[in-house]
Amino acid sequence: MATNENLPPNVIKQLAKELKNLDETPPEGIKVIVNDDDFSTIFADIEGPAGTPYENGLFRMKLILSHDFPQCPPKGYFMTKIFHPNIATNGEICVNTLKKDWNPSLGLRHVLLVVRCLLIEPFPESALNEQAGKMLLENYEEYARHARLYTGIHALKPKTKSKTGAISESTTALNVDQVNTIPSGKVPLAPATLTAAAASKGSATNSQDQNACVALSSEPQKKEGAVAAKAQVDKKKMDARKKSLKRL
Repeated sequence: MATNENLPPNVIKQLAKELKNLDETPPEGIKVIVNDDDFSTIFADIEGPAGTPYENGLFRMKLILSHDFPQCPPKGYFMTKIFHPNIATNGEICVNTLKKDWNPSLGLRHVLLVVRCLLIEPFPESALNEQAGKMLLENYEEYARHARLYTGIHALKPKTKSKTGAISESTTALNVDQVNTIPSGKVPLAPATLTAAAASKGSATNSQDQNACVALSSEPQKKEGAVAAKAQVDKKKMDARKKSLKRL
């Protein structure tokens, strides 16, 4: 059984500070379960975001920290069964924040918010659950039906009332006012589209929350932006060549 002895003293000190902060000011929809004797495995209960197929569900997840943390990212797993493109049947979570985009300066709050944002905006292009990924791309209604079925069977119900008809503040990791509803049968709103409303929230915690989902939702957009920029450059080169030929 892993204990705090597996982690360096300075890491334990930082984790204790982070866990205390998460306990005192938890992100909306996320409850961290603290075990003072073992910081190498962090458990958290995540409420399914309102307006998604995971609404009214409560999902237990865990982050496993190796002795190389924070130089190496933690490994994330859902312990509650869930039907989601980026969560494997064994619960493994696939998100760039826990892989190639990991940065030692990222805290537990950021990681947990990104995971909850993943329930709002899945990325079927990098699916661990191929069935869910294919279904999401080809037939959202069928995907949502499967996800709701899993939620109803496997996910515990939150004790407190969840807000319906709107994405709750921390599900977007933006602390957005409750005005953005998700129409039935539509792909959930990308958190990136909601950042403007969140800009008015000025606390340091809210700023961290915003960065978490903005980073997540912008992952596929980086490639699209690069392609668009290249296309514009190619067009300018072609126009220049045409002008040169006319002069000849």
